[in-house]
Amino acid sequence: MKYISTRANYDEVSAAEAIHLGMVPTGGLFVPESVPTFSEEEIYQMSELSYQEIAFKVLEKFLTDYSQAEIREVIEAAYNENSFNKEDIAPVVKLNDNTYILELWHGPTAAFKDMALQILPHLLVKAIEKSGSDKEIVILVATSGDTGKAALEGFKDVDGIKIIVFYPNDGVSKVQEAQMLTTEGDNTVVVSVEGNFDDCQSAVKEIFGDVDFNKLVNQNGYQFSSANSINWGRLVPQIIYYFAAYAYLLRDKGIEAGEKINVSVPTGNFGNILAAYYASQMGLPVNKFICASNTNKVLTDFLKTGVYDINRDFHKTISPSMDILISSNLERFLFEMTDHNAEKIKGWYNDLKETGKFEIDEATKAKIKEIFVGQWTTEEETQETIKQVFEEYDYTLDTHTAVGVDSYRKYLEETGDKTVTIVDSTANPYKFSKAVLEALEGEVAEENEFKILDNLNQLTGLEIHRGLKGLEEKEIRHDRNCDSIGIKSEIKDILNVK
Repeated sequence: MKYISTRANYDEVSAAEAIHLGMVPTGGLFVPESVPTFSEEEIYQMSELSYQEIAFKVLEKFLTDYSQAEIREVIEAAYNENSFNKEDIAPVVKLNDNTYILELWHGPTAAFKDMALQILPHLLVKAIEKSGSDKEIVILVATSGDTGKAALEGFKDVDGIKIIVFYPNDGVSKVQEAQMLTTEGDNTVVVSVEGNFDDCQSAVKEIFGDVDFNKLVNQNGYQFSSANSINWGRLVPQIIYYFAAYAYLLRDKGIEAGEKINVSVPTGNFGNILAAYYASQMGLPVNKFICASNTNKVLTDFLKTGVYDINRDFHKTISPSMDILISSNLERFLFEMTDHNAEKIKGWYNDLKETGKFEIDEATKAKIKEIFVGQWTTEEETQETIKQVFEEYDYTLDTHTAVGVDSYRKYLEETGDKTVTIVDSTANPYKFSKAVLEALEGEVAEENEFKILDNLNQLTGLEIHRGLKGLEEKEIRHDRNCDSIGIKSEIKDILNVK
């Protein structure tokens, strides 16, 4: 299996090289040259397999330069009882006959990012070994909240790797911030940035494409890589849990073999929903993909009009991990939708860089509309959904999952499509405890986020996630701050690069 650039500006590489590099050094993202497939029978047989066994079947299709022993080793290191406290790893919970919640937050940091970031460090270490590189790898991460802590947790104290995480100051929840700032590990650095997530992400992506800066860093014994979903090694593990979810539905008699499902995904950077699309290309029976947005509804508008326009107000919301206007993985999706037409991709993304928007052609727009639907949810609707689901099903949603549930509800009302639907639950409710408690009880006067955790626990009875207990008692270990134009200087200071 070889990997190619979405902009046809780089030689094809192996899976290990794609994971090692993180993104295409000359701009663009790595994608598989072709998508491998499963037979219907192979998919149905997954209902008899464990999550780890399903993971092996998916990963061996894409990581053809890793040995079977290496793949089994990284799976065992990532998906075990020390990291995940559920046997199914990503359990599926039934709300009603057509709605199921795919809980992706049972890993160490209470967010779906753990599903990929518990395995990526092991994949990357193997990739470095295969490359024969003698340079220390520096992982650069821009986070809207969850990726940062999940990456820090996955990479801390990994030999030969340093990780630097940038997050928007005042753009994440207090719990998310506390998780990052208390991270241990001699190789971890956390920096708050004056600006929003897009400012962080754009600065980091620019650094990856800065040839002179990368040359300077290399001369000092370092090489950059990424743990964001621009790295194929972050995306491919996310494909696994869609096959696992289908397998669990088959096992538990929620669906019949061959029955199609819908997938509703709270979407920011487009990686999670793109993984679902790749699963469908591999043979998973999917009817519709519901791309769920909050007030920052750039993707909803794009799916309806074919125009991707970031020239709009940026909103800070109670679902901050979705407060994104530049969805990096959309580029991969459009590359697939245009049958790998790199010229179109280059043209559209040049327009985005120069004017802040682009418009796709009618044929591509029609192709996307056959399978993708865009919906969005206001702040008030997010709160109402949390309250309604709790009262009706005694189930507590976080603010992001609520967007996915509400978007599915709107789709159902518009279409009457009663296809069994999986809604991705991307974070534990306690990561956004104040917003969830306010949705259930009205305005909360208490300002101490950690006392709010206890109040939410008393109200819902939901056990506080182990990764969030005792955060207020942990030592703050990181206090760096810069503005977005100073990120490069901050990196030079951290690495002592002159």
